[in-house]
Amino acid sequence: MPWHRIAQRTARLSRPLILIAGCYLILAVVLTWHLWAGAGARVPAQDGRVTGDIYLSSWFMRYAATAVAHGKLPALASAALNAPQGVNVMWNTSLLLPAVVLAPVTLIAGPAASLTVLLTLGFAGSAAAMLVVLRRWGADWWAAAAGGALFGFSPALRQAAVYHYHLQFAVLVPLMLDAVLVLVTRRGRPVRTGPWLGVLAAGQLLTAEEVLAETAVAAIVMLAILAASRPSAVRGAIGPLAAGGAAAAAVLLAFGGYALWAQFRGPLAATTIPWPASRYGNQPADFVTAPAAMVLHGPAYLQFVYGTGQRPSEYLGYVGWPMLILVPAVTVICRRDLRVRLAGLMFIVLELLSIGGRTAPLGGISVTPAVLPWHWAQQLPMLSQMLPNRLSIIADGGAAAALAFAAQSLLARRRLAPGVLATRSRRRGWWVTGAAAAAGLAAVLPVLPLPVGTAAASAPPGGWTEVIAALRLRPGAPLLQLPMAGAAAMGWQAATGVRVSLDGGYCIAPGIGGKAVQCAQSVALTADQQSVVLGSALLAAGMPERGAPPGRKLLAALAAWHPAGLISITGQHSPLARYLVRHLGPPTARSGQVLGWRLSGPPAVTARARIRGRPHARRPGARTRA
Repeated sequence: MPWHRIAQRTARLSRPLILIAGCYLILAVVLTWHLWAGAGARVPAQDGRVTGDIYLSSWFMRYAATAVAHGKLPALASAALNAPQGVNVMWNTSLLLPAVVLAPVTLIAGPAASLTVLLTLGFAGSAAAMLVVLRRWGADWWAAAAGGALFGFSPALRQAAVYHYHLQFAVLVPLMLDAVLVLVTRRGRPVRTGPWLGVLAAGQLLTAEEVLAETAVAAIVMLAILAASRPSAVRGAIGPLAAGGAAAAAVLLAFGGYALWAQFRGPLAATTIPWPASRYGNQPADFVTAPAAMVLHGPAYLQFVYGTGQRPSEYLGYVGWPMLILVPAVTVICRRDLRVRLAGLMFIVLELLSIGGRTAPLGGISVTPAVLPWHWAQQLPMLSQMLPNRLSIIADGGAAAALAFAAQSLLARRRLAPGVLATRSRRRGWWVTGAAAAAGLAAVLPVLPLPVGTAAASAPPGGWTEVIAALRLRPGAPLLQLPMAGAAAMGWQAATGVRVSLDGGYCIAPGIGGKAVQCAQSVALTADQQSVVLGSALLAAGMPERGAPPGRKLLAALAAWHPAGLISITGQHSPLARYLVRHLGPPTARSGQVLGWRLSGPPAVTARARIRGRPHARRPGARTRA
């Protein structure tokens, strides 16, 4: 075919794609409008509350942008957080690939602006990716557009937008499953599709590794359904599937092999996860109890969530009664259409898996874990560390695809009805069309999302930046803040770009025996550090100084932290300030309620001198001879 004909054909195909993708982008901007209007100063929030995960993502966006600004890629092990030990970046939700790509936006407008861009692209890009996949497998433009919108703006992705950027950016998930389908159906050459799958998998690895694992589970479910539906066809595709899988693995290792090595064998590698995965799973009532992110939701949503021992940040299972009924119904009605059968069964199986492996309350009875599929699947390696409720994100994609293909299949069946059936079809056309429209409307209305709620990004207290600058610490020097601010301090550093390393933080790091623990939690601290963390918090809250930890505990804690500087947001007349002045001497710098001490020498020496009452001993910040 001549090149000009190819160009004309490509242009005809791309026009509707560009038009529909543009509509998706407009809808995404509508959902994130409050963030755009905030000019990078607002972040997603639920009822005005901002979770620590938002500030964690902001910190890593700044971390990657700082590296790019110095002509480097971000290090995969760093002491910039949780100093002096540090963190393994791959064990945290670091958004490495998006953070590097959006580094120019971060450097110009700040991490909050970059995350707003990422959130918007997560909605529109996920919808567009599903649109492309549905079109590849024969859906008309109108059906593909509807299916793309159902996935890209699904309840799970809308709920994830408030808490987890790495889950909400699901652009690569439909494309990876599509590549697996192309291999197993032999519609593409393994030498081309396999490397493409490897590139997608590497991109997902460096965006959200957990989503890559969940996509692998979905791919296994998809292959099992295909094997049961077309066993001879799948047997004949074992060779191409194996060849394509090997090519994909080679490309994945080429692009992400070092990251995987750094995660499991490199510095600060950890094992397991710091929370029990068995507690994370949808409850059957979650599928029909609308969260506050939906237009149609009840007033008792939070009461239900907390009453059932769940967390709003993990509430991803909602689909509504109409869709919960409609998807299985069309799967049965259109079972001869393999596309509908595959997508519908994937939805059903993934939602069953998302319940997890614990006892599930259903009405007035409790479903024993032995009858739940995840109870047995979680015995396999790696799956024991997955949070099963997050499979609902991919399940929503299955529902969208099933409804899109079913609508087109039913319409085509009516058009192709011969003879008398055609006459009857015409007579019943309005009724069929009306019933289909009513069913579609009933399924869509309960999942219409509200715009993302926002709150002002936590700003550093007045004087925080000035005091750190006055301490004149070297770039990357460890800084201890008492009382510890955790995620908030990470957000302040991300917003200001202050180049220090934070003691503690909101992150994951290896603990005793290499097991993953949360940074600055009791299991990650020595007994003396625990005493100082708790005591400083109580002193800041007004506890009398006589209840503070003894000086020897402060000495041991500082020796374990090795801070080059210490700051406290407490005011110079508070019990905590008097306690610190008694042991560390007058602050090196003060601005507003923020006090700062430069600990230029070994903290143990300085503290020991104060405890022993030697007034001639060197104070923090005093110069020493070489």
